Amino acid sequence: MARCSSGRDFRGGSSFPLNQFAVPEHQFDCIVVGAGHNGLTTACYLAKAGLKVAVFERRDMVGGAVATEEMFGGYQMDVGGSAHIMIHLTPVIRELELERFGLEYIEMDPFAWHPTSDGRWLAYYRDVERTIESIAKISERDAESYREFIDFWGAINEGVFESFLKPPTPGNLLRTMMSGKFGKKKDVASTLRKIFSSYGQIVNETFESEPVRASLLWLAAQSGPPPSEPATADFVGWHSMIHKSGAKRPRGGSGMLTQAMARRFESDGGTIFTGAAIRRITVKNNRATGVELENGELYTASGAVVSNAHVVTTMLSLVGSENLPGGLAKRVRDLRIGNGFGMIIRCASDELPNYTAMPHDPAALDPDNPHPSHTGLQLLCPSAQYLDHAYADYLRGIPSRDPACLLMTFSAIDPGLAPAGKHTVYIWSQYHPYELANGERWDDIREREAEKLIDVASRYAPNLRNAITDYYIQSPLDIERKHGMLRGNVMHLEMSFDQMFIFRPTPELSAYSTPIEHLYLTGAGTHPGGGIFAASGYNTAHVVLKKMGKRKWFGAF
Repeated sequence: MARCSSGRDFRGGSSFPLNQFAVPEHQFDCIVVGAGHNGLTTACYLAKAGLKVAVFERRDMVGGAVATEEMFGGYQMDVGGSAHIMIHLTPVIRELELERFGLEYIEMDPFAWHPTSDGRWLAYYRDVERTIESIAKISERDAESYREFIDFWGAINEGVFESFLKPPTPGNLLRTMMSGKFGKKKDVASTLRKIFSSYGQIVNETFESEPVRASLLWLAAQSGPPPSEPATADFVGWHSMIHKSGAKRPRGGSGMLTQAMARRFESDGGTIFTGAAIRRITVKNNRATGVELENGELYTASGAVVSNAHVVTTMLSLVGSENLPGGLAKRVRDLRIGNGFGMIIRCASDELPNYTAMPHDPAALDPDNPHPSHTGLQLLCPSAQYLDHAYADYLRGIPSRDPACLLMTFSAIDPGLAPAGKHTVYIWSQYHPYELANGERWDDIREREAEKLIDVASRYAPNLRNAITDYYIQSPLDIERKHGMLRGNVMHLEMSFDQMFIFRPTPELSAYSTPIEHLYLTGAGTHPGGGIFAASGYNTAHVVLKKMGKRKWFGAF
């Protein structure tokens, strides 16, 4: 039975009895399917506006891919996204007053750190000048180029991020283009040429040193497309915005964001059902009327049903192709989900990685003054060619033979994540195809590939191999099973230009509404895409409220 959750960790509470017909307790103004961070963002804004809202989550806890679970006897492990960056470029945390509901952020500074192949290192700090000083130790020319890079792309992205907080209608995109963020009229052609370039091209033409190139390419690759793909330049350019907002971590784990959202939602009268898998979204006369659970319970929504599930799952499984207008079912089937993305292992460790490029004294570690190599994203990718080779293996349908890795060691800045004297170490890697071409199966090779990631990390931090005591593997198949991210794509759909802005997921679905009345979409498969951003949830809420006459598009509640 569905559990109506309440309490600190939103894992369940009292249950409602089975009903075949909706009764008042089963009637709501709005229903949100899925308690990921975008679904909860939408739900919070709807409840804040005074609507009666219910959220249904198939798992026994809220959060989706922004959740933290206890493992290995006292380790608080994220099971999805970990670094919180883009959400700080939205008003969501401030407007929902999430700090009042237990959310506390810790700065990751430097937010990225890169050991070089010749034993040096460079760091990316929130402060631009400190970053430039770090780069200058590698290349004085690249240090000055970085200043120009940040100035150029920072101006561009002020406009881009404004467009992220509105539906991607032609009018909104045109206003962004005309806003002056793209430079003087004489510079527009040059600016557009850069925007439509690949991020590999932009990095190579801007910087000369291999460490700067490799670190920025690997940062940009976290969005998915390879360095050579056209119209991806801003995947490296948007990092200019981190110098404005910073990169942060919720104290207690990534899931503390969604826990705070759930508390905020319930404080405004919202209802959360956990362990409540949806069988179908009920549709009558081309109108979404509610949901039916796997156990047969029916719940109705008079104003809106919002799905935070994968768009393909929503439209083809929960709604059903028989309820879609002509051609839409095929267009949804044709969406490029891709062949996986990456994999991660989440390790319990006796020690933090001790990098040969910047060694530390374990006895001198202090969470109030952490070692620079441990605060943020640790970029283990020695060269652009190394990254290209890893992607080439992916195209062959095999896991990267020599994978690029990204380490995160958040217990260095938040010691409560692990038992006293212990640590958490996450090792994320790309590229790992969901569908393997060599006849192997992920259930058979996941341990082998996990050990490969440890081997790569141990090249840079030799102590790590013996320090790791246990690990939790998330292969592309594991990611699909746990989070419903089809084919293990953590962005839901490929983040290529033909599936961004007005094309994400399709033109008729891009503004969060659908051809089915009262049915709306939110999540990584909609504008502006994946990551811990909350912009999609924010935009969806405003579209629903405007449709219901509860809020003008511009202005406060």
